[in-house]
Order: sequence, then structure tokens, then C-alpha cells
Amino acid sequence: MKRFSAFAMLLTATALVLAACAPAATPTPEPTAMPEPTAMPEPTAMPEPEPMDIVDTAVADGRFQTLVAAVTAASLVDTLKGEGPFTVFAPTDDAFAKLPAGTIDELIKPENKQQLTDILLYHVVSGKVMASDVVGLSSAPTVLGKDVAIKVENGNVFINDAQVIITDIETSNGVIHVIDSVLLPPAEEAAAPGTIVDIAAGDERFSTLVAAVSAAGLVETLSGEGPFTVFAPTNDAFAALPAGTLDSLLLPENKQQLTDILLYHVVSGKVMASDVVGLSSAPTVLGKDISIKVEDGKVFLNDSIQVIITDIEASNGVIHVIDAVLLPPQ
Repeated sequence: MKRFSAFAMLLTATALVLAACAPAATPTPEPTAMPEPTAMPEPTAMPEPEPMDIVDTAVADGRFQTLVAAVTAASLVDTLKGEGPFTVFAPTDDAFAKLPAGTIDELIKPENKQQLTDILLYHVVSGKVMASDVVGLSSAPTVLGKDVAIKVENGNVFINDAQVIITDIETSNGVIHVIDSVLLPPAEEAAAPGTIVDIAAGDERFSTLVAAVSAAGLVETLSGEGPFTVFAPTNDAFAALPAGTLDSLLLPENKQQLTDILLYHVVSGKVMASDVVGLSSAPTVLGKDISIKVEDGKVFLNDSIQVIITDIEASNGVIHVIDAVLLPPQ
């Protein structure tokens, strides 16, 4: 019994010694905290592009180079960049190419600027007229002051005879509708011509003749019903007279002589150039004939006075221009 107790005490001592010699236990690490997820930035909204004006829109579109060149030549850039709004029926380059050869080159010349301007303004309507509005119209007044006709056939819209091929290109100052042909304004109706005196008075080449007709008291006669044919000397023709001749003729005391000279330039009736070339002479209102001849395609009166312009029609006759003053035979 004593042996068993001693053995148990020995085991207990041995266990204590082993426990004291064992390495210290490694502590379990605390779990690492996960980082918070980074918030994604909100996408930045792209700004809507500002619409361009009519001119800039046409420039940016490669189909309207001829139109842009024409607008520039006509000095209409500032107008069509203005506040508007405008509706422009815009012909493409192909539309301009359909015009007769050389037409564009002629229109762009400075001397034809007014004609070009009129053509371009005939493509512009005041206000912003969208396609949905256009189809409800039968015509529209242009900025030129002349209407374009509008019709719808088989679902296609036509402006005069030009087809609208693209609609509703919106701009900051209006809208563009694209057409396949150039619109040409209707020709002006010819105004009724004035009388022989009116036409001469309106042409600075005849200022001396008009002064002579007034001094001779023939204004009312040559403004009358007629008809008359007048062979009208230019200012240069009067200037070719001997020095002092005209001043002398304009004196009141020489009125009869001046009247006779002027009446020697007038033939009763309306004798057009095609009739003159078939004559060898013509009786004047003075009662004395003038001789007529044709040489090398040119018409001469009294052998040496050339007709240089023909068939200026008047309401009461016709004027043929001559390069010298006719002097009645003595």
C-alpha cells in the first residue's frame, strides 16, 4: 500500500516537470478585417451638342459645297447666320450640276451678283416650317417675294418641280429641307415700254437729243400715239458736229432749223430693222427722203451714217441708233 502511494506521487511529479518544460502555446491570431469596397464614381453626363446655324450646317455637310460658295458670292452668309428663323430648301451639289454648263460660273461673277442673290432668296422662306407643315401647303412665299408651289404626289413632296429628298435638318436658326434641283424664280413680266421720248430720256446716251427735242417743242409730238420710227443720234454724234453748231441750234431764234433737223430723223410708222434693210429710201416727217443702203451687213443712211443699234421698241414706235446727225439737204 505504501508502495502504491509512492508510485502515484512519482507520476504526479513527473507530469509536473514535463508540463513545466513544454513550450508555451502560440495564441491564435485575430481575423484581419476586410477593407470596405471603394465606391464607383457616377458616370459624367455628356453635354448635348449645340445645334449649328444654317450656314455652318451646310458647310459641315459635304453635299452643299456649291450652295455655300454661292451664298458667299452673294454676300448672304451673315443673313443666313442671323436669328431667323428661316426654312431653306437646299439644292445639293448634284442639283447645281444639273444646270446648263457654265451657268454657275456665270452666276458667281460679281456683275451677276443680283441675279445670284435673287435665285438664292427664292430658296428661303421666313419661319421654321417643318415637313409636317409643308405637306399641308399648296404654296409658300419666299424671301424674294415670289411664291414657290408645293405639291404632294405618291408620298413625295415637290417644290415647283424639285423633289424634297431629305427633310427636317434642324439648325439653331431654322430648318433645312434638301431638294434635288435648283429653284429658278419666274421671269419678270416685261414692263410696258415707255414712249420714244421716255426711252430716250431714260438713256444717258441721248441727253443731247432730248435737250434738242425739248428746245424744238417736239416732246408732245414724239410722245403721241404715232407710231414713229426715229433714227436717234447719240451724244457722241452731236459732239461730232462743227464746234458751236449745237449751241447755235438750241438758240430760240434757230428753233425752226432745229425742228427741221429733228424731223428729218423721223419716219411715220414702225419700221423694224428687218424692214429697213429691204428699203433703198424712206420718207421722213420733214417731207424729204433719206437714202438707205446695206454694205457688208451694215446699214447706212445717206451713204455714210451707220445704224449701230436697232429695234429699241417703244409704246409708240421704234428707235434705231445712228452714229452721226442727219442734216437735211438744202
